[in-house]
Amino acid sequence: MSPSEKPRLGLPDLGVGVGLRRKHHEHILTNRPAVDWFEIISENYMVPGGRPMVTLDRVLGLDYRLIQHGVSLCIGGSEPLDRDYLRRLKELVRRTRTPWVSDHLCWTRAHGVDLHDLLPLPYTEEALRHVAGRARMVQDTLEVPLLLENVSSYLTYTASTMTEWEFLSGVVEEADCGLLLDVNNIYVSGYNHGFDGATYVDAIPAHRVVQIHLAGHTNYGKYIIDTHSDPVIEPVWELYRRACARLGPVSTLIEWDEDIPSFEALLAEADKARAIRDEVERARAA
Repeated sequence: MSPSEKPRLGLPDLGVGVGLRRKHHEHILTNRPAVDWFEIISENYMVPGGRPMVTLDRVLGLDYRLIQHGVSLCIGGSEPLDRDYLRRLKELVRRTRTPWVSDHLCWTRAHGVDLHDLLPLPYTEEALRHVAGRARMVQDTLEVPLLLENVSSYLTYTASTMTEWEFLSGVVEEADCGLLLDVNNIYVSGYNHGFDGATYVDAIPAHRVVQIHLAGHTNYGKYIIDTHSDPVIEPVWELYRRACARLGPVSTLIEWDEDIPSFEALLAEADKARAIRDEVERARAA
């Protein structure tokens, strides 16, 4: 099946991509590896110039598809959205020609202080309406679809009145936006809070899922931290297989941000994801 055969929200399946990280820049520019697409961290390129922008333009010149993924939108925050941030983000959107922009369903700052973490929200109707309204505003401003990603979490709120997957589903439906389904984050949060990841995967609105993230993590026994520092483990691959069986082919990304391996090792993870996608799709077709 070709990448563009089954669009979601008018957006195509791009195949399997990897994160564009500084360690691999020279390898990519020199060898032009066969990669379906790259994901960039938006904030790394929201600068007026310098080496990041030179590298970005060189990669764009190789005709790779680039997708923007952010970490600072603070869609769940109580302070007004940062208009200057959105302006600079939109400038980058025009430069990269990304078909969508993603960020995390979380809050990252309060009282003007950036906490440099992706903090979970209480799962309440009030929070749902608050986030959905802000997401609609962001999407209207950027003029490209917005995808919200489920985050890994290490605490819950006693005020919550619904499950995480009910909250996530409600937000993306109310905001009329897309969903970036992080399968590793589902596993991490499920381990930390005692819920079944399969239930999560089965419950989210399939027609909203435009992209999937896969990554490794660090297991400390009593809890797991989402470190993006290791290969994807087998239970996460199994959740991915389940997601593919339910969703069909969806743009998939391998994240690896700490203890980054060789580019060949990163591609090996991407090849695993591609093999699972293809195997599941053959079974669906049969």
